[in-house]
Amino acid sequence: MSVEIRELECFLVLAEELHFGRTGERLYVSQGRVSQLIRALEQRIGARLVDRTSRRVRLTPLGEDFLGALRPAYAALRATVDDARAAALGGSGPLRIGFQGVAGYGFMDVVREFGDRYPGCETRITELPLCDPFGPLHRDEVDTAVVLLPVKEPALVLGPVFSRRPQYLAVFHRHPFAGRAVLDAEELAGAPLVGVAAPAPDYWREAQAPSRTPSGTPVPRGPAVGTLQEGLSLVAADRGVMLLCHPTTEYHQRRDVVYVPVAGLPESAVGLVWHGERENARIRAFADAVAGDLTGPGR
Repeated sequence: MSVEIRELECFLVLAEELHFGRTGERLYVSQGRVSQLIRALEQRIGARLVDRTSRRVRLTPLGEDFLGALRPAYAALRATVDDARAAALGGSGPLRIGFQGVAGYGFMDVVREFGDRYPGCETRITELPLCDPFGPLHRDEVDTAVVLLPVKEPALVLGPVFSRRPQYLAVFHRHPFAGRAVLDAEELAGAPLVGVAAPAPDYWREAQAPSRTPSGTPVPRGPAVGTLQEGLSLVAADRGVMLLCHPTTEYHQRRDVVYVPVAGLPESAVGLVWHGERENARIRAFADAVAGDLTGPGR
């Protein structure tokens, strides 16, 4: 019977997490899909690899043996594909990578490792304006970009998604919220929320600065900004509060701004995006590197 690589990847992640829900989160599939992939793999092998009860998940003895043999084989397979791709890429030119805010959580490590593996492919890094996450891709100014979700652009392809973290509210250090350990999303109705200016699409601006709380209460609108620094400066001037992703709060530490986690909002996340009509071997190789290092087995 043929071996499905997705089943093997699912098993490797499950062996690390020992939790079907967390495995699904890492692979960006449902918990039911994880169960389906594991069952399919067990059917191919002809025996159970995982014991699952209401309280715990653990590998069977056969599962432990299979894991020990699979890990080096999977690593070797991935290395073989990478080596072949490196030979195919050759001196194929630059890869222009755009990013918003802070390219954190290991992303720059991926860029460095990609450059080492594909020395003929020069990586060029460009910061994208907060107010124009997709324009540089549409205008062919970058080949691929790391942007905050959501992405609903028909011409763009959303690749690996990573850095799923709770959202934080940036507030002036003497703001009433500044001393709080955590805020409820409904409390966003208590302060003007700094928004994002055009040309970012309306749906994306709404996601970064919602006009209503989860229960439907209107959120006061603050100034709209074009860059992250403009937003933080307005927060420091006590002109409003601003929702930010966790990597940005870690990098932009200031004495006049405090970051407070917000409960009750969807997690923020970033994704690698490119234009579908301009997809090429360089972009696919980089997307695979991001998926393998930031979302795949071992992460």
